[in-house]
Amino acid sequence: EVQLVESGGGLVQPGGSLRLSCTASGFFFSNYAMSWVRQAPGKGLEWVSAISSGGASSRYADSVKGRFTVSRDRAKTTLYLQMNSLKPEDTAVYYCAKWPQPLVWRHDIESISYDYRGQGTQVTVSS
Repeated sequence: EVQLVESGGGLVQPGGSLRLSCTASGFFFSNYAMSWVRQAPGKGLEWVSAISSGGASSRYADSVKGRFTVSRDRAKTTLYLQMNSLKPEDTAVYYCAKWPQPLVWRHDIESISYDYRGQGTQVTVSS
């Protein structure tokens, strides 16, 4: 059974930092690209970042580029999102999501239909 469990969210002041983690199990983690997506109150899902199966390639939404960094640890089967210079507009529930096909890296990331997503972790940026 595929499981994705996010952690690390919380309340932070504008300009602060958080590191989110997503522990994966039930599939061969190293074979799949992974994404972070978020959902702000009253809005739809927004893609945030993606990283290739081997970790060599990554991409970011324009709204977070230069502030967020995605990484992964094969041995720990864990995906990370380091978030710096946080803004109130970053407030959302953050989810990690598994790409549906192994050993694939696509550039039309916004159109991917993920087959599994975690339960999410709340990030609130407020003074």
